[in-house]
Amino acid sequence: MLLERDGYPAGVPCWVDTGHPDPEAAVAFYGGLFGWEFEDRMPPDSPGRYFVAQLRGRDVAAVGSQPEQAPPTPGWNTYVWVDSADETAAKVKDAGGSVLAEPFDVLEAGRMGVFADPSGATFCVWQAGQHKGAQLVNEPGTWNFSELNTRDPEGAKAFYGDVFGWEAEDVDFGEGGFTFWRLPGYGDHLAQRDPGIRDRQAADAAPEGFEDAVAWLRPMTSDQDPDDVPPHWSITFAVDDADAVADRAAKLGGKVIVPPFDAPFVRMAVISDPQGAVFTASKYVPEG
Repeated sequence: MLLERDGYPAGVPCWVDTGHPDPEAAVAFYGGLFGWEFEDRMPPDSPGRYFVAQLRGRDVAAVGSQPEQAPPTPGWNTYVWVDSADETAAKVKDAGGSVLAEPFDVLEAGRMGVFADPSGATFCVWQAGQHKGAQLVNEPGTWNFSELNTRDPEGAKAFYGDVFGWEAEDVDFGEGGFTFWRLPGYGDHLAQRDPGIRDRQAADAAPEGFEDAVAWLRPMTSDQDPDDVPPHWSITFAVDDADAVADRAAKLGGKVIVPPFDAPFVRMAVISDPQGAVFTASKYVPEG
């Protein structure tokens, strides 16, 4: 499962953060929900805050001040590791996407850019400096995966394939079709540090090629997604008990949008924090 990380290959999602009108209140919520400890990484004279969340002393996510001209309702952002943010900006333009913020340096931490795919779903890229992305993933209280929600899955497949080299794989768990993004060769990278990854996935009946998985793709439909909900990237945090986390979120002032339910391999709930940022809490439940 390779819970600890020290950098990522190019084309792999590597970090998540969220900007809030009241970042201190968000820190209190997520600290109470996941047991995160926070460290403000911005200089004292900075007009904004950037609280990096840690679990067991390792960086797992961040809560910052809401940027100017950001949408009124906060959300969670997904960052993809790249070798060059500037070269990726050119690829985004060539593939029909938009550059919302030209690449810029973030102190000594790295260089980033903010982009949108042709349908309008926003994502970020990260060219690492001192900050190497999430250092702990896939264990309770940490980021599990990100998912593109789009009304144009075929257009998304072409765009993200051109920009990051992703390939879309369709799978059927017996309860309808699902699609995951894979980056060919990523499984080889993981296996260098975690030789048993393919055997464990085979034992859990994971789809073929799942060792290369980097994200999920969910087509938005008229019966499930209101017309005023735009295409977007969403994120999922791993938890040890989806029901308990949903209950705790409500007590901390959040809202349980979708109560805990069972899906293939997981039990999950969709939650909004008190300021409106939505995320999924998911407990892995092996089949059988």
